[in-house]
Amino acid sequence: MPEGDDFFQTIEALFNTLADRNINYLLVGGVALLSYVESRNTQDINLILARSDLDALPEVVIEDEDKDFIQGLFDPLQIDIFLTQNKLFKEVLEQFSIGRQFGDRIIRCATVEGLVLLKCYALPSLYRQGQFSRASIYENDILLLLLNYSVDIDNLIKILSAHLLPSDLTEVGAIAEEIQGRIRRFSSQQRSLTDE
Repeated sequence: MPEGDDFFQTIEALFNTLADRNINYLLVGGVALLSYVESRNTQDINLILARSDLDALPEVVIEDEDKDFIQGLFDPLQIDIFLTQNKLFKEVLEQFSIGRQFGDRIIRCATVEGLVLLKCYALPSLYRQGQFSRASIYENDILLLLLNYSVDIDNLIKILSAHLLPSDLTEVGAIAEEIQGRIRRFSSQQRSLTDE
């Protein structure tokens, strides 16, 4: 796994390769999140792209693959690929993307709404798998985005209704309400401290 400057040089090489080969991608995950808020450290890069685009990326060594995801390596960089055969991932790629400045270049990155959608979509699966530490990180990522940006969470829940089981959707709605409650509490505490 690359460290420090090597990490960013490897990411730069990846984006050069994607641009040179005209691959339709979308940056999601921790690196995308860092373009919006100060957050956790990340040691990998997450992209949404079509499975067929991997034919143009022989540098990506596939380590694990299932219906919706591929884990691989680009040089020493861990790369997680969200495949567009998943309808939500394709929807995020097509409807929730924006150009964001990374160094000297503009990268196609998920919007705040796209990141929140993906994080919410992942939560039920993480809970079922008992990955509570990761679920907690995702919930905190959602909190940070909602603290810093105006997001129509009800609209995102509506979008998720086409992609989640009803029971999962109910749980995601409850988590979103809990996060919004924390934000209201933060705002209330801030007001009371500034009024003193």
